[in-house]
Amino acid sequence: MKVALESTVITHGLPYPDNVRTALALEGIVREQGGQPFTIAVLGGRVRVGLSVEDIEALARAEGVLKAGVRELPAAIARGQTASTTVSATARLAYLHGIPVFATGGIGGVHPGSWDVSQDLYELARTPEIVVCAGPKAILDLPATAEMLESLAVTSVAFQTDEMPAFYSRGSGIPAARADSPQEIAAIYRAQRELGLPGALLVFNPIPAEFELDAGDVERWTALSNADLKAAAVSGKAVTPYLLGRMAAHSQGATVYSNQALLENNVRLACRIAAELERG
Repeated sequence: MKVALESTVITHGLPYPDNVRTALALEGIVREQGGQPFTIAVLGGRVRVGLSVEDIEALARAEGVLKAGVRELPAAIARGQTASTTVSATARLAYLHGIPVFATGGIGGVHPGSWDVSQDLYELARTPEIVVCAGPKAILDLPATAEMLESLAVTSVAFQTDEMPAFYSRGSGIPAARADSPQEIAAIYRAQRELGLPGALLVFNPIPAEFELDAGDVERWTALSNADLKAAAVSGKAVTPYLLGRMAAHSQGATVYSNQALLENNVRLACRIAAELERG
C-alpha cells in the first residue's frame, strides 16, 4: 500500500521545526497503517519519490527552495534545482510512479478579486490520481473554486458529508456529492478508470470537529491577511505562503495547529482508500 505526500508543506506551508515534525508524523501514520509513505520533491534536479529523514531536514532548512507546480518541473529538473512539489506536481509525479493515492492539506483554487487560478485545478482535470484534501485552502474564493472544478469536470466527493469542507471549517454551504466509505471511493475511482476519464478523483475530507476553527474568526483572519498582502504587493507563487503565514500570525498559531490536524486526518483516510484499492 503506497501513499504519496507533497513537500511544499515542508518548505512553504509550515515554519521550522513544525514542518519537519509534521512531515515525519505524516510518514509515521502511513507506516502505522501498514503502508509505504512517499514524500515527493526534486533535489538537485533529480525527482525523488521518497525522502530520507536527512532529506526532509535539509529541505526544511534550505533557503530559496523553488515551489514547483507541474509547469515548473521541467525547468527545475533541467537546471539541477531543488524544488518542493505542490499539489499539481505531486499528483503528476505520483501517477507517473504508480502511486494512485495522494494526501495533502488543501488544494489551490481561485483567489478572490483577480484572475489568479492555481495550476492544481487544471492538473486535477487531467491526471488520474486520488487526491485526499480538506477542501480548497481557506484563503480562496470557495464558490468560484467549486465552479471551476465543475467546469473542468473534476470528479469530486465529500467523505461522510453533503457539502464541500472549507479547510479549517467542516462545511462551506456548497453542496457536494457524498461518499460514505473508503470502499465506495475506491469503487468510484475504478469506474473512472473503466470509463477512460482523464482526471483525478478529488476526495474532500472534513477537518475533525475538535480541531475546527470558528468560521467567523477564519473570515476575519483572512480579511486581515488579504489586506497585508495588498500592502506588501506580493504576487505569483509567493501569494499562498505569504497568506498562510499571515493567517498564522493573526490567529496566534491556531491555523498552524488545525493545519497539522487536518493533514494527519487526510493521510489516515488516504491509507484506508489505498488499502481498498489493493484489495481489488
